[in-house]
Amino acid sequence: MGGNDGTLEALRELRRHLDHDLFPLAVGDVEADRRTLRELTGQLDDYLIPRLSAIDAPLLAVVGGSTGAGKSTLVNSLVDADVTEPGVLRPTTLAPTLVTSPADRDWFVSPHVLPGLPRVTGGGRGEPGTLRVVVAEALPSGLALLDAPDIDSVVAANRELAAQLLAAADLWLFTTTASRYADEVPWGFLRAARERSTALAVILSRVPPEALGLVAGDLARLLEANGLGGTRLFEVPELHLPRENARLPRAAVQEVTGWLTGIAADAQARADVVRQTLSGALDSLATRVPALADAVDRQSAGAGELRAAVDAAYAAGLATFDEGMLDGSLLRGEVLARWQDFIGTGDLMRSLESRVGRLRDRLVSLFTGRPAPESELRVALEHGVEALVRAAADGAAERALESWSSLPAGRALLDRAGAVAAGRLGRASAGLRQEAEEAVRGWQGYVLDLVREEGAERRTTARVASFGVNGIGLLLMIAVFASTGGLTGIEVGIAGGTSVLSQKLLEAVFGDQAVRTLTTKARDDLRVRVEAIMWDEAARFTGLLDAVEPPGGTAQALRAAVSAVRDGRGTVPAGAVPDGGGEIPAEGLPGREAGDR
Repeated sequence: MGGNDGTLEALRELRRHLDHDLFPLAVGDVEADRRTLRELTGQLDDYLIPRLSAIDAPLLAVVGGSTGAGKSTLVNSLVDADVTEPGVLRPTTLAPTLVTSPADRDWFVSPHVLPGLPRVTGGGRGEPGTLRVVVAEALPSGLALLDAPDIDSVVAANRELAAQLLAAADLWLFTTTASRYADEVPWGFLRAARERSTALAVILSRVPPEALGLVAGDLARLLEANGLGGTRLFEVPELHLPRENARLPRAAVQEVTGWLTGIAADAQARADVVRQTLSGALDSLATRVPALADAVDRQSAGAGELRAAVDAAYAAGLATFDEGMLDGSLLRGEVLARWQDFIGTGDLMRSLESRVGRLRDRLVSLFTGRPAPESELRVALEHGVEALVRAAADGAAERALESWSSLPAGRALLDRAGAVAAGRLGRASAGLRQEAEEAVRGWQGYVLDLVREEGAERRTTARVASFGVNGIGLLLMIAVFASTGGLTGIEVGIAGGTSVLSQKLLEAVFGDQAVRTLTTKARDDLRVRVEAIMWDEAARFTGLLDAVEPPGGTAQALRAAVSAVRDGRGTVPAGAVPDGGGEIPAEGLPGREAGDR
């Protein structure tokens, strides 16, 4: 059964795409999606990749079933040695025990199969989370038995481990009892075997002598009804044992022992078992992986919804800033008072008349300790813009937090971040003040550069030189906040009462059209700077998503990988899988089929 390199490499590529937390967000039935991911990853690691890497390796038969089904007693009886510890306390099997022949010991001690479970050898009992490997002289080479925890254990970790071990098996030896064969939990596992065409045999134990044949007939009926007709079915009668951990008499398990020995001794029978289970597991990827990819798409959609909520919140914050920039509200209070000082006292004209006038203002400021009106207006305007930015950022942060808190995925992310961090997200960041200060100062410098650039033209050079770049720059800054809608220049009064002098000065220096152009450029530059601040603030939210989202294109990569597995199936001999998928094609081996009573 060689020539499987193409399929093996495709499986490894598929496995690489699963090596992430694909379901970090609480979207849909995320727990079921995570469980599916664990199961698929586990089967790739524990069975598919190891088996394709060594197609002729010994078989692994996992003995699994419900609590009290007698799994450990059965294993001890099959290998004629006390290798596991049956008992009345539950859960009995604390660590799974793998029983191998001396010839196959090295293979199973090495992490070829179930590589995630550390090995315990020798006389140690084994701790939970380990795999105990023991040797039984009576067990033939080519076949190992693994005593698994109860599939319905009260310990969740035991149930998950039982499912993992069954998914790693070449052959399931599913044990049940005459009193529990109709329980729903075992049938969930049996239906999974049918769906994946896993090689399967059912051992019905603890059957009262008077019910021999009758219970097995009813179990065969249920197997047929669940698509598992033809499954190998063995009966083990209820026997009185001299002590709790005694083995069953050889005659009671002779049928099962002979059947397993026949498989171990027949290379073709072993190959048929491997071919059936391997083909079924590979075929199951065609539905399991696309379903997983669909779940990844749902995660991406959930992440997109969270990002859209943040975008909307901060776009609204930017709109709030736009409104405050255009409605004249910023030019009230301290800015208006400083403007009136600047215009109403004649300080503007003095500061613009000549170099002597400017020097006089500086000297006055020096001896009185009071800044020149020009400086006071500049600072007031700077503080006003900063306050407007902070208010817009605070409102955006509050809206984004409310939006995330209303969505399960957002709540989960906020919970993961912690209450303190989530509380901080509801307001602007601590560094916003400094960032806003730097942005406003940079904008003011840009406005002054605009004035210098426009004043460099021959027709305006003398006027700008006469009035001063700083004074003209302040007028232009005021014009940015005194304009609304389609109005241009400074046609709208500052807080309802601005002198026409500022407008006339700008128009006298640059002309009507130039004032319109300069005002638009200055406003657009400020908006770009504030927009950058807003998206920096938004990144506090989206950064939480960036930290957990799997790589982009993962869903498409999963679909492409499973397609490559399907294309590579031609390199793996498929063999014939019987109808129902549960019967082992091992004609001529000892044993009876269901219904042969």
